[in-house]
Amino acid sequence: MGSDKPSDQNSNNFSSIADEKSDTRLQPAEGSEDQQVIDERTERQKKIDDWLPITSSRNAKWWYSAFHNVTAMVGAGVLSLPYAMSHLGWGPGVAILVLSWVITLFTLWQMVEMHEMVPGKRFDRYHELGQHAFGEKLGLYIVVPQQLICEVGVDIVYMVTGGKSLQKIHKTACKNCKPIKTTYFIMIFASVHFVLSHLPNFNSISGVSLAAAVMSLSYSTIAWAASVHKGLQADVHYGDRASSTAGSVFNFLNALGDVAFAYAGHNVVLEIQATIPSTPAKPSKGPMWKGVIFAYIVVALCYFPVALIGYYIFGDKVEDNILISLEKPAWLIIMANAFVVVHVIGSYQLYAMPVFDMIETVLVKKLNCKPTTTLRFISRNIYVAFTMFVGITFPFFGGLLGFFGGFAFSPTTYFLPCTMWLAVYKPKRFSLSWLINWICITLGVLLMILSPIGGLRTIIIQAKNYEFYS
Repeated sequence: MGSDKPSDQNSNNFSSIADEKSDTRLQPAEGSEDQQVIDERTERQKKIDDWLPITSSRNAKWWYSAFHNVTAMVGAGVLSLPYAMSHLGWGPGVAILVLSWVITLFTLWQMVEMHEMVPGKRFDRYHELGQHAFGEKLGLYIVVPQQLICEVGVDIVYMVTGGKSLQKIHKTACKNCKPIKTTYFIMIFASVHFVLSHLPNFNSISGVSLAAAVMSLSYSTIAWAASVHKGLQADVHYGDRASSTAGSVFNFLNALGDVAFAYAGHNVVLEIQATIPSTPAKPSKGPMWKGVIFAYIVVALCYFPVALIGYYIFGDKVEDNILISLEKPAWLIIMANAFVVVHVIGSYQLYAMPVFDMIETVLVKKLNCKPTTTLRFISRNIYVAFTMFVGITFPFFGGLLGFFGGFAFSPTTYFLPCTMWLAVYKPKRFSLSWLINWICITLGVLLMILSPIGGLRTIIIQAKNYEFYS
């Protein structure tokens, strides 16, 4: 693969923010005041790392990787895949689904491999790998904004998804009841996270994540099985659902973003791998990759049946959330939406944990706040309140998926791993590795540029027609 690039001394533990460096060229005498200062600084650093969510626990097994990755990958995006297919059509739709599955599995393998490419060092956070590949400052500027947009964007979308699923349960169970605003259901969903967000680290949310992974497979199965039970609709049509050429183009671009959103587990993969123990004899990439393979099998079992069967049954009349297209039997629809709620609760926490890690790192290392429970309580509640407020302000499921999928997820999922691989390993020009990486980068860049246009248009249209009692 080529030679590794020398590692930056301060690339680990968010050191670009901490700025707690020591000059290793001049070693102070043992027992001197300088040595005591260094020892105190090292001890403080260790205590902080033991407190931060990502580095505080490293006893996860391979199956932790499996269900964490399922929870991160199989989310609300799977419910929009039949809708995306209705804009893409059979040929392009199937090709894009399969190509995305292959490309994202490849880029996920690259990240797992790069986690410990430097002997004795672990890149426990996405931005640390970026700093190693692009340099201390440039790596931060490239990776952190993209990762934050992804993780915060997912949590906002899941606020909307959870609220709308609760609303669907209410409307289905009580058809004669007075309608309740979507806003209130989003607030009810958010109330759960004001509690769960205070679980300290990744391993502490393992139970929630496992439940979420089981629920994702369950509601995906319900979605396609209920569609089969409903049967092929009498007026099904697979043509263009837009009334103009411009509308078709914008819808196609938005659908690309929907697919990109569905394949968006890379933003937390290094953080998940950071919880797995590692030794020179047994590096963490072994159990991590085993879990990833299992997760991607589950992804295929969820995505392809829902996308293809849902589109086949409903055609161009399918809603942006297929569960909305399924009205009967009522008990099954209620169950499926309940499963969605449980899943997005776990997935919200999975994507929020790296954000909590960044916030708490800045507060403790940069602003020198004491790592206390009170600090964690305040900062995490503010974050949950922020995502709740934005979700209430923009409760547009279809448009949000397309916009965030293209603008945020395509870089971190489709081409940033390839770019870092080229920067670190420097494969020979026009070799197979070089060509594959550049193909992925080209497709990812096009996806990032084009799909947000369609997503933004969809948000504007949905905002004009939106009714809070709908």
